Amino acid sequence: MIQSWDMDHQAENPGAALSDGPGLQIEKGKPIPLGASVTCDGVNFSLFTRYAAAVTLALFSPDNTEQPYAEIRLDPGRNRTGDVWHCFIAGLGAGTLYLYRVDGLYDPERGFRFNLHKSLIDPYAKALTSLEHWDIRACMGYNPDDPQKDLSFSMKDDLYTQPKCIVVDDEFDWQGDAPLNYPLRLSVLYETHVRGLTISPTSGVQNPGTYRGVIEKIPFFRELGITSLEFLPIQEFNEKEIPRTNPRTGKPLINYWGYSTVAFFAPKGSYARDSAGGGQVREFKEMVRELHKAGIEVILDIVFNHTAEGNELGPTFSFRGLDNTIYYMLDENKRYYKNYSGCGNTVNCNHPVVRGFIIDCLRYWVVEMHVDGFRFDLGSILGRDQQGRLMENPPMLERIAEDPILRHTKIIAEAWDAGGAYQVGWFPGGRWAEWNDRYRDEIRRYWRGDPGEVRHLATRLSGSSDLYLRDGRKPFHSINFITSHDGFTLRDLVTYSRKHNEENGEDNRDGSDNNCSANYGFEGPVENPAIRKLRIRQVKNFFATLLISQGTPMLLGGDEIGRTQKGNNNAYCQDNEISWYDWSLLEQNRELFRFAKEMIAFRLRHPAFLRPEFYSGRDGNYNAIPDIAWFDETGKNPNWDENAKCLALRIDGSRAEILSDKDDNDFFIMFNSGTAPVNFEICDPPEGKAWLLAVDTNLPSPDDIQSPGNEKPVFFPNRYPVASQSAVILISKPVEA
Repeated sequence: MIQSWDMDHQAENPGAALSDGPGLQIEKGKPIPLGASVTCDGVNFSLFTRYAAAVTLALFSPDNTEQPYAEIRLDPGRNRTGDVWHCFIAGLGAGTLYLYRVDGLYDPERGFRFNLHKSLIDPYAKALTSLEHWDIRACMGYNPDDPQKDLSFSMKDDLYTQPKCIVVDDEFDWQGDAPLNYPLRLSVLYETHVRGLTISPTSGVQNPGTYRGVIEKIPFFRELGITSLEFLPIQEFNEKEIPRTNPRTGKPLINYWGYSTVAFFAPKGSYARDSAGGGQVREFKEMVRELHKAGIEVILDIVFNHTAEGNELGPTFSFRGLDNTIYYMLDENKRYYKNYSGCGNTVNCNHPVVRGFIIDCLRYWVVEMHVDGFRFDLGSILGRDQQGRLMENPPMLERIAEDPILRHTKIIAEAWDAGGAYQVGWFPGGRWAEWNDRYRDEIRRYWRGDPGEVRHLATRLSGSSDLYLRDGRKPFHSINFITSHDGFTLRDLVTYSRKHNEENGEDNRDGSDNNCSANYGFEGPVENPAIRKLRIRQVKNFFATLLISQGTPMLLGGDEIGRTQKGNNNAYCQDNEISWYDWSLLEQNRELFRFAKEMIAFRLRHPAFLRPEFYSGRDGNYNAIPDIAWFDETGKNPNWDENAKCLALRIDGSRAEILSDKDDNDFFIMFNSGTAPVNFEICDPPEGKAWLLAVDTNLPSPDDIQSPGNEKPVFFPNRYPVASQSAVILISKPVEA
């Protein structure tokens, strides 16, 4: 169906400024900056839309958000510069509520989906009113009951239900704060969910599930010792977009993770204690400021690959109604959307206008919100051209990497997408770091005892040079992780051999089947003390391996206290005890928490594990001791055969080459993923020094890891008995006279 814009209305009111409220002083305004900008005299509104025939600005009172008190039809001759429509309204200020109506051609088979009956959210909106009662069905640009579906045209007005954009004043007392921007090689990342962190009654906070709740947990983060919080999406999203119910409880399932963005500039309103008048912006800034005071960075997981408007049968509430052909990748039949995200649509990231939007958004979060970095969900989509083809030198990725304002900001890619792209190790754009799923899978398989994994263990421990030793890449460009939000928790990784996603309402079909997990004799929780002890030891093995590997470590939040999702490896829709932190576990698993925090501290005080360069495997001065050397359990060179389960390495700390003029200690590290104990031969320590025991994951707490200065002498100086499925770290220290 081809639907033209309202020509009669335009003819009757050429260039008119219409208002059914009190008189407003409406001026020409300016095209930049885009969005709603507060001045001392009023508010400037600016909106990009190239193919629109008419734009109307609707203003709402906080006391009546269902009907506008004014609708202002912008004059294309006076209130338009190029493709940008704009006006200035004197006397308005922060807290003003607004939406747009955009009129134009409705011809889905040519890609045009303008509909003046649908109110639109400003892509640059910095806050939205509550989405609690949003009627998505009313936002459909077509008639859902028409047999032609999206080829039909809806004349149903949706102003009454649509969330409203809130004009925000960026003024805030930062008290001298600025982004911390720690170097990646000195960072320990901690991935967490703002709401899930404190929403449980066990959290003991006064502001559960909010930005302020995060502030209340700062003492915990400081004790743990992490440097950076990486938050799951906090840009505004619609929790109620999932149409299914939990088959066990009958309760509606919720979009808990938030990977379906509605407004990219707007922090989530429901994560604020008080979101009135855009309070979520203030509370987000308060959280960042207080985290920075505690020395903790803020990294945002951001979803530029798709939006919540979905495919051709999805709602029209923003980009689709503004310029569908520009913001999205469309098929040859432009009625349909290319779907490299697996979520219905794909953002047209390398269109010049969209590139500008993305850069504006990133700059806003850095300049006005003081965040320290970004993790880009399905980042490979940002490297696809407007036809969906992967580019060798994508301008979007290069522009992010080279932008002068973002120059010291962390940029981390999930280097794949749902369209088949997989770019781990060769993600384009220069200085990008990447989630290294090769590290995740191969370390999991090694500790599960799979054959043929010793060589992979060595490669991942030493920084994944097979992936990153090219084009100036460094070890710290590898974001090493064992677990993340997407998959098992660490406790579940050693408790379940298969996924248990029945409560997601998809008959357990969702989520990965390639978990590289093990249950060690029984599926799920057990009372058997031997199995429980083994599972705890394996969790310690994972922590120890992660935190001595070259690269940038990332922990999944809650792993340090033994958080479980009861075997659910895809808890995207579980806003309940499956996903929430159970803080009673902190006391129950105090041994585990202590080990994790001591391993973090161990890593950060030893430059040998924070190297800026890859190991060379040799000594630069041709001395006898290389910077790293590998051994089997007999002290000989490993043969890297398929059946080996043991590996040892010696690290020369004198060539750590970072932080200070002082040499670090040397280390001798032993791994045994087999089911039998092994007596390892130990190489000689440096002259005048002895090997002391720093870590043995088989020993009970507190002997499993020693605080500095309390390391224990090795009873047999040339041998060490490594228990089955255990890791041991020896440290060299001077022999006391």
